[in-house]
Amino acid sequence: MFIVNVEGAINKDGKWLMIRRSMKEEHAGGELSLVGGKVEREGHCTDILEKTLMREIFEEVGVQVTIVGYVNSSSFVTDLGQHVVDIVFLCEYESGKPFAKSPDEVDELMWLTTEQIMNQEGLPDYLVENITLADSKLRLSKV
Repeated sequence: MFIVNVEGAINKDGKWLMIRRSMKEEHAGGELSLVGGKVEREGHCTDILEKTLMREIFEEVGVQVTIVGYVNSSSFVTDLGQHVVDIVFLCEYESGKPFAKSPDEVDELMWLTTEQIMNQEGLPDYLVENITLADSKLRLSKV
């Protein structure tokens, strides 16, 4: 069985909303990340991925977004040996002032350009790929 995780590549004025994961997190604590979280059991539900993403973004950083489209999906194994399917969506910021609303999950947040993200030390390969793909899809959507 897999855990299903969704993440939002949230863009506003050419910058991405990034978080520094809380050191309390079991997986990737202290790392730079997109905002998102695990899909919870909800019985019969339509648009479960999108609803989960909107809920997680609001719970973690207090903002509303519009989901623009799909970026990519991947799988990984957590530090605890759990298998995860991760789905990333491109999102546009709509409203709310972002803040670390959930200190157990978020230590810090920042708006960064693609270049600023790529210049970060020790960035995980999956984050490089997710931002590169999201940036490309954002540029295509503006044409």
